[in-house]
Amino acid sequence: MTVQLLRRKFTVEQYHKMIESGILTENERVQLIRGEIVEMSPIGTKHAACVNCLNKLLYSKLGDRVLIAIQNPVKLNDYSEPQPDVAILKPRDDFYATTHPQPQDIFLLIEVADSTITYDREEKIPLYAEANITEVWLVDINGQIVEVYQQPIATGYQQMQKFTSGETLSIPSFPEVKISVNEIFGR
Repeated sequence: MTVQLLRRKFTVEQYHKMIESGILTENERVQLIRGEIVEMSPIGTKHAACVNCLNKLLYSKLGDRVLIAIQNPVKLNDYSEPQPDVAILKPRDDFYATTHPQPQDIFLLIEVADSTITYDREEKIPLYAEANITEVWLVDINGQIVEVYQQPIATGYQQMQKFTSGETLSIPSFPEVKISVNEIFGR
């Protein structure tokens, strides 16, 4: 006889109440994915350096036309509030003080991965597609590749392209802005 374990799914509202009541602290590296509280991997030096490089690079290219959020939550739906490494957001006067950014506020999400590439590719990227995030970049530190996901549908992204050293990409909302893979990796 097989026993199936039941899992308790949490809503974003319940998740925030756990933080407010001290069950979870703001210093814990967790995120809410499909109703489950998931511990995030520690950030290594190469990962941190790549995120810092992206922050500086994107600000220099996009300036005040966007708000760049680093490892801050985005609310995708009532059961998912991940913390992508970089979120390029529509600017708001209140800097999202009253609510975390939602799909309609997002130009681009970027996940930087070294040890989490499989999880990001198999769990987070499909989650972003379900939320109709128009574009996601998966920056593979180990392979020195940027995977660009576009054209979301409920089951995933219809288009995925890989960019390597010497190649250039752009953000659909800002097609005039060109970013090279070498710049992303600080070369």
